[in-house]
Amino acid sequence: MDNLVYILFICLVAPMLLMVMLLRKRSRALVGYMIIGVVASLFVSEVNAILLNLFDRNEAYVTTVITPLSEEIVKAIPVLVYALLASDHRDRVMPIAFALGVGFGMFENMVILTANVGNVTIGWAIARGFSTALMHAVCTVAVGFGICFIKKKKKLFYCGTFALLTMASIYHGIFNMLVQSDYKFLGFVLPALTYVPILIQQYFYYKRKNEN
Repeated sequence: MDNLVYILFICLVAPMLLMVMLLRKRSRALVGYMIIGVVASLFVSEVNAILLNLFDRNEAYVTTVITPLSEEIVKAIPVLVYALLASDHRDRVMPIAFALGVGFGMFENMVILTANVGNVTIGWAIARGFSTALMHAVCTVAVGFGICFIKKKKKLFYCGTFALLTMASIYHGIFNMLVQSDYKFLGFVLPALTYVPILIQQYFYYKRKNEN
């Protein structure tokens, strides 16, 4: 299984790296951060395996308390680096944050698919694609949006970063808890319910920007 995960990683990342060489500016940043999301997902999968063993393979506890924190920290670091070294403008940070989250969720889905290939269905794929992958993207976008604000408020930077990571981890943990409970449906629709307001807010933001 470990070899299969790395085979999937190479098959996914290799053509994306070749594509990055042909892209320019924002397009290159978007695909580049999607690749970073895939790398982060591979790294976290190894970390989570260690954490699962440390907690006596208590999967329910680890996936609702421990892994949301580890995953959101790893996803937030590249976004924070971009905001600090490249640009803290929301027009740039939010798209690369979303791309990173999508890359992370996409590879996570592939890993879970290979582990359960005999049991997965089209319904499973739809649920994972429109809920779990979207949840990762929403969490990373929320952190990216907050970083754009606290980056300009030096007194809030450290406590604000901690608050953003806490918020994303709690949201992530609630999602994991719901999809493992009798209320799976609520877990599956939660990311979409969060994504729609973000989409609407972005629409009006760009509309006002174009009018000005």
